[in-house]
Amino acid sequence: MSALGKVVRAGVGRKRVQTLVMVLTTMMSVMACILAVGLLVAAQGPYQRSFSDQHGAHLNVLYDQAKASPAQLAAAAHAPGVSASAGPYPALTVQPRSGPGTRFPSAGSLLPPMTLVGRGQGGPMDDLRITNGRWIQGPGEVVFLDGHSPLAVGDSAQFTDLPGQPTLKVVGLAASVSWSADGWIAPEQVAGLTPPGTAPAAQYLYRFARAGTDAEVEADRAALAAAVPGGALTKATSYRPAQAEANRTASTFVPFVTAFGALGLAMSVLIIGVVVSGAVSAATRRIGILKSLGFTPAQVARAYVGQALIPAGIGTALGVFGGNLLSVPVLGMAHKALRGGLLGIPLWVDVLVSVVALGAVAGTALVPALRAGRLRTVEALAVGRTAPGAKRATEHGDSVRAGAAGPLSRLKELIGRLPVPRAFSLGLASPLNRPGRSATTAAAVVLGTVGVTLCVGLTLSLSSLQDGLVADRAGKVLVQPPIEGSAVPVDHVDEAAVAKAIDAHPGTRAWYSSVPTPVTVAGNTGRSEVEALSGDASWSGFQLVSGRWFHGPGEVVVSAAFLRANQVKVGDTVTLTDHGRSTPAKITGEVLTTNDLVFLDRAALAPLGGAIHAEALSFHIDLTPGTDAKAYADGLDEVVKPMGLSADEGGPGINIVVLAMNTLAGTLTLLLSVVAGLGVLNTVLLDTRERVHDLGVLKALGMSPRQTIGMVLTSVCGGGLVAGLIGVPIGIVVHHQVMPAMARAAGIGVPDVDLSVFSPSVVGPLILGGLVLALLGAALPATWAARTRTVTALRTE
Repeated sequence: MSALGKVVRAGVGRKRVQTLVMVLTTMMSVMACILAVGLLVAAQGPYQRSFSDQHGAHLNVLYDQAKASPAQLAAAAHAPGVSASAGPYPALTVQPRSGPGTRFPSAGSLLPPMTLVGRGQGGPMDDLRITNGRWIQGPGEVVFLDGHSPLAVGDSAQFTDLPGQPTLKVVGLAASVSWSADGWIAPEQVAGLTPPGTAPAAQYLYRFARAGTDAEVEADRAALAAAVPGGALTKATSYRPAQAEANRTASTFVPFVTAFGALGLAMSVLIIGVVVSGAVSAATRRIGILKSLGFTPAQVARAYVGQALIPAGIGTALGVFGGNLLSVPVLGMAHKALRGGLLGIPLWVDVLVSVVALGAVAGTALVPALRAGRLRTVEALAVGRTAPGAKRATEHGDSVRAGAAGPLSRLKELIGRLPVPRAFSLGLASPLNRPGRSATTAAAVVLGTVGVTLCVGLTLSLSSLQDGLVADRAGKVLVQPPIEGSAVPVDHVDEAAVAKAIDAHPGTRAWYSSVPTPVTVAGNTGRSEVEALSGDASWSGFQLVSGRWFHGPGEVVVSAAFLRANQVKVGDTVTLTDHGRSTPAKITGEVLTTNDLVFLDRAALAPLGGAIHAEALSFHIDLTPGTDAKAYADGLDEVVKPMGLSADEGGPGINIVVLAMNTLAGTLTLLLSVVAGLGVLNTVLLDTRERVHDLGVLKALGMSPRQTIGMVLTSVCGGGLVAGLIGVPIGIVVHHQVMPAMARAAGIGVPDVDLSVFSPSVVGPLILGGLVLALLGAALPATWAARTRTVTALRTE
């Protein structure tokens, strides 16, 4: 082995603690960067990747087999523009109930109409990917479309209006890139779910040469309709809504992942710079020895760059391994939320991050190594044996004695006069010995505090935003739409009697009813659904992005989708129409919802005839504190069942997108916090080792281990507190930029209530978080300093 190689190996082996810190720092930095870059890549066009991987269909079509022969349906595969087809698969449109043992919604609740298709999991088109549970193994089982299923794995669906009242157990949830059905059953199950005297529809899946826009998809549908007898094509579902939802969801991930990625990159560069430059600076005396032995400045630089690259290389390798390992659950959750995308880190991401990390280490090590290499041998030996503070006092001794001390010296004097124990004042003044190093470490803690603040803010905002988005389904108890087949006719439901029953039931605090109406908006270019509310909806949690809630007839609140589609704004007037009647209504506010909705007072329907869809009427009930929702729902259900209604526990389920974002933010924040803590540990360790002789003198003068720990911990208190005071406001500013960017990507605005989440009770602990982060990083060096024997410290140079 060459002399240079021996120097490198000896340097790495001699400073084991510092080498370990460098390995851990590089490892955590690389893990954070790999995860952040991997998430960014996963959020770029996940639907397109899934569509290609799963052989998605541009159109899934249902044909009435009574109006077209199998040969005619098969011939439609040769219609103009068709490039591939699959089918036929038997398809049924059913409306089941939640079966026995189902908790949410409770057993017996009427479920939305569904299209069930009898087919296998694979096929030439629209491969189905199981996301939870397993695929069906025979009759009696069903797999539902993930993200659109009202039931979970283990629940059951019952068909009470069919002979024998068959029941299907939910054995799995599957992802369909084309949304080709609401659920899938075994082909041999179709006969048992087909009402007597009817026949199932035939489903075909198609791909087209040109289907990139809604207009092209509509032209393709028209070509299929023209290829079969009139009326045979009963339903055609485009892939475009699935694509739009997936891309919109993916776009919401980009802003916050970009923010965390930028924080992670900046912090990694800072910390690696502190660790590497500190290691080289601490070896200045050894550099002088090497120069005295004949090493050139270039050889010295190569030696210390090599000493930095060895632990950094090990840390990078471990970071790549750990980042890919951690990406399995993290990207798995992101894949579920995005309904597609990557399930692993691409190789080019591993290579890119590794090259950047090692390049940063080499570049950071090269600068101080070259600077030290250019020192004269005598100077390098002298600097290495003299503490920074002592060196400065030697160079400026006369000026200091004459009272012409520099700003740092005067600041040390002021700190020394503070009414605190001497150990604490020494600790407070310690960062002034290495102001550059201390400032860089404090900057890393600032970035860590920014990350923690952003994570806390996003968690609170997303939770509040989610509450607002599901406000139209709010209610601890819901009185559901009329039961199909009930003895009470749908159009004879006595709303007054239902309201009286709700008011009289013990535990009722407030309620309101909602119902979709046939009312339309004149000139509406979208597909807006008009919801009429009655009762006290003030508790429901509807959030306004701008404006105010409606105060009665003649006013409406609308969604952002409605404003965009109709090119109107809050304050404009629209015209409500129904059966030839019309009435003006002023838009008083924009309500938070991703759907194209219009909300109005039920009384606004009077000028239009007052018609409603009674079969869709629902009551949302809030309960007094301490009331058991299940017991209340069971009791009310007995009262309203004779009226043709059912009462069930309400409340929204877990939103996978919000859960994924919170999990990702928490994971990245944890990594950033660990990196910042390692940076503090390294800085304090270097400072403590450089001043170990002074520490021995203080111990010889009577400083106890407890005082030593207090001195070392105090040395980071000032920087940690300042980091909190600086980092928290920056984190709040970043949060106020990221949240609106995420909302814009989702096509909605952010209500003020979802941005104003930083109350004093939140900000206070966050500010102290920088101090806690610094103290945790300094705890290990403080313990080492306290345990160092006085004789050992005095003998150490």
